[in-house]
Amino acid sequence: MIAKNLISQNLPLLQCTDNGEKAIGIMESFRISHLPLVKDNILLGVISDSNIYDREFEMCNFDSKTIPLIHAFVYENQHIYEVAQKMHEMKTTLIPVVDMSENYLGAITLNDLSDNILKIFSSYELGAVLVLEMSPVNYSLSQIAQIVESNNAKILSLYTNNPENSNEFDVTIKLNTTEISSVVETFLRYNYNIKAVYMDNSLVSDMYNERYDLFMKYLNL
Repeated sequence: MIAKNLISQNLPLLQCTDNGEKAIGIMESFRISHLPLVKDNILLGVISDSNIYDREFEMCNFDSKTIPLIHAFVYENQHIYEVAQKMHEMKTTLIPVVDMSENYLGAITLNDLSDNILKIFSSYELGAVLVLEMSPVNYSLSQIAQIVESNNAKILSLYTNNPENSNEFDVTIKLNTTEISSVVETFLRYNYNIKAVYMDNSLVSDMYNERYDLFMKYLNL
């Protein structure tokens, strides 16, 4: 999943002849705090609502004053993880997308980015979730996949994270079925520590909502 496929639909851009009042109106409509400023299809930068208010640009055209801009963008072929990292670094609610000649193509909003991250996690698919706890040296993706598939199940998504103040890390696995008793038994037979099992779809949804909230907090740090 790359940047050009994540561009938010129907998101307006700002021209230098626009003023702060128009920008604030767009931001409020789309529930964002930033907008790209473009001239002749070239990205000039990203303007924030705070800069508009602080510099009293509400009634001024953007070409009439020196405007503080955030210089941030991603190229159209960058991966979604790079997009997320860039948005986290810049602390913006959107990130512009340009081609290799740096022509403006559109922008990705924080909400659309997070929705696509959830699709990568297969959070909208029905199925159980297993959380395994292990030391990094014992992590083997091939063995985990073999255990799951030997019990006629499939891995829809898998990701790892390191809890704070722990030498262990968690491996969260989303499966394509809620009938996972044989999968659990096999993991136990191979001496895996099963930290949590979510088979009720409402519980799975709650878990992914928690992950979503953490992801949004990460992007907005």
